[in-house]
Amino acid sequence: MKNLENKAYLSMLGISFFIFFMFFLMRVPIGISNRHVHLSQADANTLFGSNYELTPMKELSQPGQYACAETLTIKGPKWELSKVRILGPYRKFSQVEIMMGDNFRLGTQAPIRESGDLEGSAGITLIGPAGEVELKQGLIVAKRHIHMSVADAQDFWVHNGQIVKVKTNGTRALVFDEVVIRVDDRFALDMHIDVEEGNAAGLQQGDWWELIVD
Repeated sequence: MKNLENKAYLSMLGISFFIFFMFFLMRVPIGISNRHVHLSQADANTLFGSNYELTPMKELSQPGQYACAETLTIKGPKWELSKVRILGPYRKFSQVEIMMGDNFRLGTQAPIRESGDLEGSAGITLIGPAGEVELKQGLIVAKRHIHMSVADAQDFWVHNGQIVKVKTNGTRALVFDEVVIRVDDRFALDMHIDVEEGNAAGLQQGDWWELIVD
């Protein structure tokens, strides 16, 4: 009888350890982004001057990505927003990421898109110290997403493009749905949401929350 009780105890202990282990294994760090701009070299030359080189100011969570000292004004049909930070390095096409609430202020209709998915997105005017650039497309609200390396994706049992949920805790706990997994060996593990989403859940930069895979 005692042997059966010991086996049952060890079994429950093993299950508890597994649940505890899985809780920590399935957690992801949260990165909260404000509105920002990614520039092409050609557009930077128009905005700041010929052969312009961006000035790195702070490294970001993704390897090789950095916030720049430079900022721009972005102008929509109704309003403009100043001191919008540029992120480097240069990209093939310029892209502006705003929050849903900014659409009302700017008078724009930026769609929710993954970064780089710019076809048919909204237009916006960029104003710099040396000139202006009118983007016919490139204005988006970033779809919430999680960056993962190939090894991370294997650990979480997910794949590139998969849609998952992330559960937060605390007094403003909620579940973020429609979170897309983005897998590349250049990526570091990090979930990206914007300031509006972070405030809604009472989150802070660097918080860790639970990944839910249906």
